[in-house]
Amino acid sequence: MTALTARAPERTLGVLGGMGPAATAEFLRLLAADAPAVTDQQHPRLLLLSEPGIPDRTAAILSGDQEPARRVREGLRTLAGWGADLLAVPCNTAHVFLDGFAAASPVPVVDIVDATLDEAARLSPDGGWLAATTGTVLSGLYQRRAAARGYRLLLPDGGTQQAVHGAAERVKAGRAEEAGAAFREAVGGLWRRRRLPVVAACTELPLAYRSAGLPAELMVSSLAALSRACIAELYRSVPVRS
Repeated sequence: MTALTARAPERTLGVLGGMGPAATAEFLRLLAADAPAVTDQQHPRLLLLSEPGIPDRTAAILSGDQEPARRVREGLRTLAGWGADLLAVPCNTAHVFLDGFAAASPVPVVDIVDATLDEAARLSPDGGWLAATTGTVLSGLYQRRAAARGYRLLLPDGGTQQAVHGAAERVKAGRAEEAGAAFREAVGGLWRRRRLPVVAACTELPLAYRSAGLPAELMVSSLAALSRACIAELYRSVPVRS
């Protein structure tokens, strides 16, 4: 992230992962890469609860099932009980449920939606394509947050949205090459309409985008945005030296 180094933060980051495991693993890699550290001892302390058993978030949104909300809340409480001072959930669709109770959390939660939109606005003030699970799109979570800040998000049509969601599912299934091919075709269709950056608002989609071999400068990764936001918050009050 920077050539500067810092002492380790005093606060501990709790990560509720497993939604899905590959995205969580990439998030942990990014945290290590983004930290302004050159020794083990300068990295932040992390607590990981990987809970892949949380029910499918899109299916729950479509059916009105609130079980994911209960399980996410339970997972965050567990991490706080373990000693986490800051929380992160590297799953955008989980934030549809988290949005209802994050403000009441006794431990602050770094919001992946705000972090992603912050980076999207910096990269492309003219707007971007929302690439997310069908559950996230139907919830309107990103659209509401973007509208509140005056940022324009374009939505894929029905068939393209299905292809985007399918690419995320293929990453979850460990079929990265197929995910990349599906996502490359979907993004190509979007860019034929308007060449704006893809806002990858599903944590599997940066992995699909990478497998697709598409230009890195035309993608906003929600995983990378969350990692950078967590590192900025953790090291905010830590003296940095050259």
